[in-house]
Amino acid sequence: MHKDALHGTWENRDLHNLYGLYVQMATAEGLIERSGGVERPFVLTRAFFAGSQRYGAVWTGDNTADWDHLKISIPMCLSLGLVGVSFCGADVGGFFKSPSTELLVRWYQTGAYQPFFRAHAHLDTPRREPWLFGPENTALIREAVRQRYALLPYWYQLFYHAHHSGQPVMRPLWVEYTQDTATFSVDDQFLLGRDLLVHPVTEEGAKGVTAYLPGKGEVWFDVHTFQKHNGAQNLYIPVTISSIPVFQRGGSIIPRKARVRRSSSCMEHDPYTLFVALSPKRFAQGELYIDDGHTFNFDKQKQFIHRRLSFANNALSSRNLAPGSQFITPSWIEKIVILGASKPSKATLKTPDGKESLLEFEFDASMSVLTLRKPGVNAGVDWTVGICLFNLGHIWELFQNHLTLWTLILIAVRARHRD
Repeated sequence: MHKDALHGTWENRDLHNLYGLYVQMATAEGLIERSGGVERPFVLTRAFFAGSQRYGAVWTGDNTADWDHLKISIPMCLSLGLVGVSFCGADVGGFFKSPSTELLVRWYQTGAYQPFFRAHAHLDTPRREPWLFGPENTALIREAVRQRYALLPYWYQLFYHAHHSGQPVMRPLWVEYTQDTATFSVDDQFLLGRDLLVHPVTEEGAKGVTAYLPGKGEVWFDVHTFQKHNGAQNLYIPVTISSIPVFQRGGSIIPRKARVRRSSSCMEHDPYTLFVALSPKRFAQGELYIDDGHTFNFDKQKQFIHRRLSFANNALSSRNLAPGSQFITPSWIEKIVILGASKPSKATLKTPDGKESLLEFEFDASMSVLTLRKPGVNAGVDWTVGICLFNLGHIWELFQNHLTLWTLILIAVRARHRD
């Protein structure tokens, strides 16, 4: 209809998108009713209005397979997140026309770090399944998808907060760095929550990108190489076709699932790996949220796990943030990776029953990365991992403990010399 067509005293331009809202609302409510009020629905819409975020996901509409449309998907999703529509994304590869191989790979790499991730194309476009572009490009797309699946625990935690407070999942840098004026005009990179910074490669034939790492006194760790960089700087990053520049903020703890399988349901009970990024500015903190992933029991019956992960004074701990909730998970903590660490003399795990056990660890001195293997503790209980660092006190203790041994060796050597 014409934009100025009247519905009573209201023009059509004012009411047009309400139709899309009510269609999505009716569909979502119908799906809930069909399941007897048990299952959460998933309803994707292109037409939406204020409040549509209550009923499902949104995609940005009929884009085109060109580089400009890949670039604009970032500010479009950032804008949607700021008005409450966090579950958003763009058609990967472009809806119309046919993407080049490079564009398709770069779009998968970008879309894998946006809240709603889907490849979609017009019926008349050439086929573009990921396996039709040669094994090397299939591998690149597979890796982008695997990176997304590994981050599902973090995504889920961000959506939990979006559900409760409306905080955008994908947000502009200035949302977290309000005093840093250099962030105000940045729209080619973004934050996921507070702790992951993503700068997708959106230029054809790019050999490098310049990412702005915000925050004076902050440190950021490349999630692929674990290299540390200071904040409040423009960082030039050489890239290849396999590069997806992503950084974890120092002072954060991000849960991942390293055993990436063919579907999220297959990964439901898999163990967690915790990535702890240390900062000279603050203690490291993060969260872990778990529920059944399907029903409304998290809300109606308080069946969920919500835990605070903290690293302070050389101890990593997990504490309950929801004492009134009830939920059991078979998932456990398989590995802890600490970025910006020092070499320890030992690491111990303390469980709620008071038992302590030594943990195996590896330390990469070149990157200052400490890896603790198989704590084996359930993800839903309290626990603490203590890290004992080498220092002069430890050296003196070791010397004292072995003083008698060295004395005996010295006496034996002297006796042998006299003989």
